[in-house]
Amino acid sequence: MREFLLRFFKGHERTVKAKKNIFFSFLIKGMSMVVGFLIVRITLDYLDKTTYGIWLTLTSFLTWFSFFEIGLGNGLKNKLAEALADKNYELGKIYVSTTYAILAVVVVLLAIVFFIGNVFIDWTIVLNTDKNLINELSAVALIVFGFFFLRFVIKLISTVLYADQRPAIANAFGPIGNLLSLIIIYILTKTTEGNLIYLSWVYSVVPVIVLIVVSIYFYKNEYRRIAPSIKSIKFHYAKDLLNLGVIFFLIQIAGLIIYQSTNIIIAQYFGPSEVTVYNIGYKYFSIMAMIFTIIVSPFWSAYTEAWVKNDMKWIKNTVKKLLLIWVGISIIGVIMLIFADPFYHLWIGNEIIIPFKLSLVLFIYFMTFTFGNVYVTFLNGIGKIKLQMYAAFFGVSLFLLSAFVLIKYFNFGIIGLVIASIISNFYGLILAPIQYSKIVNKKAKGIWDK
Repeated sequence: MREFLLRFFKGHERTVKAKKNIFFSFLIKGMSMVVGFLIVRITLDYLDKTTYGIWLTLTSFLTWFSFFEIGLGNGLKNKLAEALADKNYELGKIYVSTTYAILAVVVVLLAIVFFIGNVFIDWTIVLNTDKNLINELSAVALIVFGFFFLRFVIKLISTVLYADQRPAIANAFGPIGNLLSLIIIYILTKTTEGNLIYLSWVYSVVPVIVLIVVSIYFYKNEYRRIAPSIKSIKFHYAKDLLNLGVIFFLIQIAGLIIYQSTNIIIAQYFGPSEVTVYNIGYKYFSIMAMIFTIIVSPFWSAYTEAWVKNDMKWIKNTVKKLLLIWVGISIIGVIMLIFADPFYHLWIGNEIIIPFKLSLVLFIYFMTFTFGNVYVTFLNGIGKIKLQMYAAFFGVSLFLLSAFVLIKYFNFGIIGLVIASIISNFYGLILAPIQYSKIVNKKAKGIWDK
């Protein structure tokens, strides 16, 4: 084992750094996966199937609000990575401070609009559920969104770590929060009846506490030179962040509609209980994406550094290796599909049945998603994302049209939504590989080079 690790951690300095992050990320995500499955099991014990579906649908709205960062997180990731590659810590401090300031302003405006709007929102209509829950759901929304807005800003410490090619540490915050939440929810199952308000306090407060603690630690120690400060806020630098950030933002909005609105559509067409069915299957096969994301995440900022230093040989070799890894992930997915039913039975018992057809299309979805991610990660890292933006908005129309047709006229049910998501991912499957090839071979012109 020792000899294997010594060989594994050899190679280009940039590659070794990525390998270390991959190794520790697997350890962290392994814990996260176990905790995640346990949380689903314990939460289902705490709530019933329908109430859990309501919880999933309500919290899915957080994803919509998360994109109001207008792409600043990804803009900061690329710009800070460039500054760190050049060892320009003063510029890095300006980027970090300015991003915090802009997001703080955005959060205040969002919070004001939401808290006023929440008075007039009937969540029982939005979530297609019992009218008797109107007051409880309104209170839950206030708790969940209130702490989410706070987390909206303080989670930037994760972006700083990503820019410094340390995603393993950044990825640890979520599992730590989930582990603490799991312990508290387990205590709730023993001491209280199922209660959405108690659940919302746990899921909302714990991540905020974790992020506050780690932010204080890193900015007081390793990142003192780029720690945010009022004196370093330079709003005229916002243009550098926003030029790239706004394009990321538009791509994220399109992706939000395609990939994150599924819970809401399912709740409206098929009821909250089917949201639970879909999410259990989705969570199982998302292991494929989780494993692959662990592997590719360190390369986003590594690609930025390599691009700045014109290290094309390293880029090409890395993409080839990631494609081989994708083949391995796909084989794992086939094994997961074969053993899906026994796993569901072991995990959640016989109360909830996940159709094999749903498992099959979810496997295909994650297989195609991870393939595209090989190339999209590189293109994101070097900021060549305009073609991706145009394709994303065309993909939205394609998703909505194909989902409507498959549900309305072919009666595909929730399976139709997954198929529509696969169809709309034509950029990752077709265009991104072509764009990558043109760029690394110095043949990209026009929109292919933007």
